[in-house]
Amino acid sequence: MKLQDFLEKNLKYTMEGIASDKELATQIQSRLITFGLLDPPADGKFGPISVAALKQFQTLMKCNEPELLGAVTAEKLIETKPENIPTPELKLGNDLASRIIRYMQAKGYQIFQGIRQYNIVYIEGMNADGTLNKDTPNQFNDRRLVIQILDGVPAIIGNWEATTEPGNRYTERPMNPGGAARIKFGQYKAWQVGIHGTSDRHEGLVQTGGELSVHRDLNKDYQRSSDKLDTGYFAINQHWGYDLPYTNVYFASAGCLVGRTRQGHREFMSLIKKDQRYQLNDRYVFYTTVIYGQDLIDSQGTGGSAQLLKEGSSGPLVKQLQQRLKDKGFNPGTIDGVFGLGTKSAVRSFQKANDLVADGIVGQQTWKALGMS
Repeated sequence: MKLQDFLEKNLKYTMEGIASDKELATQIQSRLITFGLLDPPADGKFGPISVAALKQFQTLMKCNEPELLGAVTAEKLIETKPENIPTPELKLGNDLASRIIRYMQAKGYQIFQGIRQYNIVYIEGMNADGTLNKDTPNQFNDRRLVIQILDGVPAIIGNWEATTEPGNRYTERPMNPGGAARIKFGQYKAWQVGIHGTSDRHEGLVQTGGELSVHRDLNKDYQRSSDKLDTGYFAINQHWGYDLPYTNVYFASAGCLVGRTRQGHREFMSLIKKDQRYQLNDRYVFYTTVIYGQDLIDSQGTGGSAQLLKEGSSGPLVKQLQQRLKDKGFNPGTIDGVFGLGTKSAVRSFQKANDLVADGIVGQQTWKALGMS
């Protein structure tokens, strides 16, 4: 059976009926993959995830054929172009979650929206509030985040201490002769729920679902620059850090993505296992995005329209603005991330000194004058 047959014969199939027809199931899966609603392959096995993807398509395209494949759905599956699939509009502000999602958008990364569809993100060299730290080697000074987007609004629903880098134990004595693994910044589809470790075995996300790229720190300088890239399966898992001190990753990571505490990791795994895609398929392969904190700041600490700041704004970006004003000799008052009267006054003074319109609003020209464009 093919989708075209539904147009000619006015057929109606249940989801079970689709599953019993491999040719039809494969064709539907291929279209859903084209629309970005289903991950490959199109194998004709029409299980819960394929059913959920088809229902999502029907909802987006307003097919009004609940629990059924009929002529309306078939026609839309055949004729719809990928660019015509409606997607919920993202409503992004200046909060940390919005800034991360905006960065992911700019990179062309996969972004998941909806109830219990989680985005796993690690940010290197960043504190819990979105400010940067010195990213000192061998410290748990990175963040492990889980972001959920409901009705277009992103929110951080999990935020834990972590490291994206190997500790000194495996940097100085690497397991691989090419050097310790330092994951390349980017997004990867590579992790499934499984068991990590041998002596202190525990549940984690294990790299059994796909390849990823790492830098080999052969010169042991705790940096990625000029290091050789290596791509493959390296058991770069997401696990716990054995409750080691914040200042000593030590043996907790040989290149894995590691949450510092046992309790925090249990919270992370409990949340991730509630993801609806995992609930439908316990072999679901999770995406994870790894971002360098300075890149996040550099890419968005500028004056585009989405970054307009004025009285009443708040968040990490305001804190950076305040610090930059202070560094340039314009006192905004307390560096608290709140754009109040003191910050507005400092902005106006800075604007006057730089022959800008002194409206107290930080737009593109003011960002440029501040050296943050």
